[in-house]
This record gives sequence, structure tokens and C-alpha cells, in this order.
Amino acid sequence: MKTQAAGPGAFAGFDLGRVPSPCFVVDEAAVRRNLAVLKDVGDRSGAKVLLALKAFSMWALGDLVGDYLDGVCASGLWEARLAREHYRGHLTTYSPAYRADDLPEILRLSDTVIFNSPTQLARFGGAIASAREQGEVFDIGLRLNPEQSEAEVAKYDPCQVGSRLGFPVSQLRPEHLDGVHGLHIHVLCEQGFEPLQRIWAALEPKLVGVLPRVTWLNLGGGHHITRADYARDDLTALLRQISARHGVEVYLEPGEAIALDAGILVGEILDILDNGMPVAITDISATCHMPDVIEAPYRPSLLNEDDAGVTVRIGGPSCLAGDIIGDYVFRTAPTPGARIAFLDQAHYSMVKTNTFNGVPLPAIALWNSETDALRLVRQFDYEDFRDRLS
Repeated sequence: MKTQAAGPGAFAGFDLGRVPSPCFVVDEAAVRRNLAVLKDVGDRSGAKVLLALKAFSMWALGDLVGDYLDGVCASGLWEARLAREHYRGHLTTYSPAYRADDLPEILRLSDTVIFNSPTQLARFGGAIASAREQGEVFDIGLRLNPEQSEAEVAKYDPCQVGSRLGFPVSQLRPEHLDGVHGLHIHVLCEQGFEPLQRIWAALEPKLVGVLPRVTWLNLGGGHHITRADYARDDLTALLRQISARHGVEVYLEPGEAIALDAGILVGEILDILDNGMPVAITDISATCHMPDVIEAPYRPSLLNEDDAGVTVRIGGPSCLAGDIIGDYVFRTAPTPGARIAFLDQAHYSMVKTNTFNGVPLPAIALWNSETDALRLVRQFDYEDFRDRLS
């Protein structure tokens, strides 16, 4: 995959020595700008816009998110708890499958609970009825698989053959909508408006007889709405058209768009050696701190990378041979103690970190590029590593 980072922005002037290493630094002003764009889309289209916590769950900014968006969406019980503790507004919860022990609390916490298949929904009919008897109020949704692939990489394609995500629209029958208030469709991954337009053009004729039975339509996430080249006017027009034509309330669940180009991951060169090329070892680990570098895979952009000079391979401190971030150009080879930073690391990287090999977790700092205020939100220590083991 190709990085969608637009450039360093205000981070071009940030002093990397102001924070411990490694450290995520999130620009509050950049997040606010993204949120304002999303609010504008919601206001102009009439759609409800929810933050996808799976992509960006920095709850220190929960109040800020609540000032702009209509709520959040969770991927299970723990994210639903986080939502109710630190965020405001509507809460939608979706999981490919629910644990029976978790569902009662999910039904209590959520405004909407989306199921992945009619069979799972039927199996939990008793739990749903029991929750309502206890006074809980919530909508039920069903996720559909549009069976039209638009993702650029197969492993991120919810419509791939054999996908576990969503009920195939070709199998949908009227009885599957008994007790269902809305439909959920999530197909995109870091994409613009055009793939959404194609999906809806292909899907709408298949749902003409179905949409009169539901009150809302959730178009999921993967929308890079805050990217400079996104066709936002076209999006708002489509959302208005869907709502007016079918009498449904429309929801969007952007995740990356909230934190796009809003954070960096700062690290330090620990050592450098020569093995056919200069190889730098840093305290940033691809496998521990940026797993999508290996899983996607992709090459994250380096802050202030030079156009010409020495090509250096940068890797992490773990024992994994593949813990390689990428090859980067420096004017001169860096020396131990030098600070570096990778761009666009606020979304997904922060929520996917782990402590494989006992590699420490990065600290988290909140910076405001407009005021230059800097606050160290969280640092992790040995106990955080120890206490998740036995």
C-alpha cells in the first residue's frame, strides 16, 4: 500500500527533542481541523458522522470529538465501555461475532447494535428481548456484503471471496429483516469518493425492495474525507440523494480521516552498522509500534527525508529479522543519538502497539501547533509490560 501522508505540515518545525523517545505526538490543532471538515460534511448532507474508535481512540481528545461529531462506533465490549466513559453522543457497536457473555452489556451501552448475519441475530433473539424487557432502548442493524470489491489490497477487502464480514446481499431475503432497523455497509479502505459512488450504483438496485423496511443506512468507514483531494461536494450530494430518495437516515464512520496527518512517531537512532549498506537500529519497532508496515505492507514517510545523499535501512530493536521500517535517504548517515520521526502515525499505529520482546511502548504526547503547548499525556513502564503477562 502507498502511504497517504500529505507531508510534514506543522511538524516540519517541531523540535523532536521535546519529547521522550519513542513517542507518539498528536497535533490537537490538526485533529480539530479534520473534525471541522467532517462536521461540515455532516451539516451539509444531513448525515450523522461517527468516529471509528478502532482507528483512533485517543480518549484524551474525547471532549473535542464530541464538540464536532455525532458520536462514535465501537468494535466490541471494551471499545463500547471506552466510548461511554470518555465520549459523547450516539454509540454504534458492530462485531463480526459477539460473545454471549458480552452481549447484555453491549446492548445496555449501545444505541445501535449491528449483527454480522441473520443467523447470529436470531440466535441472540432471547438476549435482545430480555434487554428490552429491562428497559434498554437500542436499534438493531445487519451488516451486508455488497459483493463488489473496491479495496486495493485483498487482505483489506471486505468483499473478497470467502469474506467473514457481512451477509452477502445476494442471499438477503425479506425474513432476514425481521426486527432489523437499519443496514450497515463497509467496503472502503483509505479511499476517495469514486469507489463509494460505484458501490452505491451497483448496490442500490438490489436494495430497492428492502430500504422501505429500514430507517437508517450506515455506509461505514474507509472514507478519506479529510484528504485534500476528496470530492466532498459530491459526497454530500450523494448522501442527500440517498436520504431523500429512500427516506433513511445516513451514517458515516470515518476513522483515519479524524487523525489523518495529525501525528508523528518520534524515535532515536541507537546504533548504525554497515552490511552492504548503512543499517540504522532505532527504538521504533515496525512489529511493535507500526505493525501495518509489515502487515499491509507499506513504507511510512520519514520527516524531512532528503532527496539525495546516503540511503540507510532503518529497523527496530526486536529480534524479528523482518523488523525493518524501510530504506530512507539522509544527507549524511545518522549517528547514534539522532532523532527521527515518521509521519501520519496517529491513526491505527497507536491502537495496534504491542510489547513483543519486551520492547517498550511509545509515550503519547499532545501538541498544539497553533499555541505550541505540549503535554505528555502518558508514559509506559515495565509494569505495563509485566501486568499483561502471567
